Amino acid sequence: MINVLFVCLGNICRSPMADAVFQDKVAKAGLSDKISVDSAGTGGWHEGETAHRGTLNVLKKHGIAYNGRARQFKQGDLSTFDYILAMDLSNLNNIERMAGRNSDAHISLFLHYAEQAGSVDVDEVPDPYYTGQFDYVYDLVEKGADALLKHIRETHNL
Repeated sequence: MINVLFVCLGNICRSPMADAVFQDKVAKAGLSDKISVDSAGTGGWHEGETAHRGTLNVLKKHGIAYNGRARQFKQGDLSTFDYILAMDLSNLNNIERMAGRNSDAHISLFLHYAEQAGSVDVDEVPDPYYTGQFDYVYDLVEKGADALLKHIRETHNL
C-alpha cells in the first residue's frame, strides 16, 4: 500500500480538498486497493471539525463527496506515509523540521509534480480561508492530483 498525506495549516480547506480529489482520481483509476489517502494540518485549532463550507461546496459542484474530519499532523505520520505533500512552504518547513533526518517519506510541496509537468506556474496552493478563492484552489488541486497520480503510477509501476 502506498500511503499519501496532504498537509495544510488547519486541515479544513486545502488538504481536505486535495484528499477528496486525489481519492476520487485513485478510485476512478481502480487503484484504491494500492493507494491510501489522508490529510492533516500542522495546527490543531480545527481538530474534529468538518471541512470548510467553501471546500465542501466546490467539491460538491464537481461531484466529489468528502466526509473527513480535521486532524493535526503528528510525528507518527512521518513513518506511516510514503508521500507527505505540503500545500505551501510554511507547512513544508514545519514538516521538515519535525522530520529532521528521521523519515523515509518523500516530503515535498504538493504542486511539485504539476510544476515539473508544466501544468501550473506556481509552487504553492494559496489558502482560500480568507480570500474565498475555492474555485482557483480547486483548479490547482486538480492539476496537482493528476501530476501526482501520474508520478506514483510511473514510480511504482501501477
